[in-house]
Amino acid sequence: MKKILAAAMAVVTALSLGACASSAAKSGGTESAKDTSSESAGEAKAEGSYAGKTLIMATNAEFPPYEYHEGKDIVGIDVEIAKAVAEQMGAKFEVSDMAFDAIISAVDSGKADFGAAGMTVTEDRKKNVDFSDTYATSVQSVIVPENSDIKSIDDLKGKKIGVQQGTTGDIYATKDYGKDAIQPFPKGVDAVLALGAGKVDAVIIDGNTAKAFVADQKGLKLLDSAYAEEEYAICVKKGNTELRDGINAALKELKASGKLDEIVAKYIKAD
Repeated sequence: MKKILAAAMAVVTALSLGACASSAAKSGGTESAKDTSSESAGEAKAEGSYAGKTLIMATNAEFPPYEYHEGKDIVGIDVEIAKAVAEQMGAKFEVSDMAFDAIISAVDSGKADFGAAGMTVTEDRKKNVDFSDTYATSVQSVIVPENSDIKSIDDLKGKKIGVQQGTTGDIYATKDYGKDAIQPFPKGVDAVLALGAGKVDAVIIDGNTAKAFVADQKGLKLLDSAYAEEEYAICVKKGNTELRDGINAALKELKASGKLDEIVAKYIKAD
């Protein structure tokens, strides 16, 4: 599937307070997005333990416009927000690309300092990681073929539904329709390609990503109604309040300065 460069994203929302954090050791094989921090953003906000350290972000770069590959680089809304957060902390920044369902374990084990991948805050996930303040809101949307007999959410019963493994689309759909009705795929794009090939009847995925996929692949459309509403946040190791609070403080500064809005506007074109 050709490169996706635009989608539509919900309004960036509530941000709160915070202080300091710590950094995990670098892990081999990570794809890096080296920090080119400005002194005003880095030094002014550096808090002892951050200065000169490297913060590693775990993500799944198959989720445009939040994170995706552009040549050899991993780019997107989450990547730029996380890099700006690291700069506010006076830290360097790297990205480690992995399967979505490996992100929480990477954060828990210390292979990554935090995870950002259009990750929805859920009660189950909060049992294993702590979350920052919400930095964006979104919805889960349903993609179907243009000639599909699926006209509303109610019509999904009895259909084969494609999802990206481990995402909230997977979790919610499995709960609503049962495991036998769900076909999980490692990447969202794989689910959409399967839909185009007639292997599944519908795909449930993040609304912004869904818009990008529909714009990129002919013969598909979105249902008018959202499947679910959700909030995105950055996850950190359970109990690491120092890092969580530092991220929250940085997010608050970025929101106040207008930097978050600038990042969104770079990737999102208004409808």
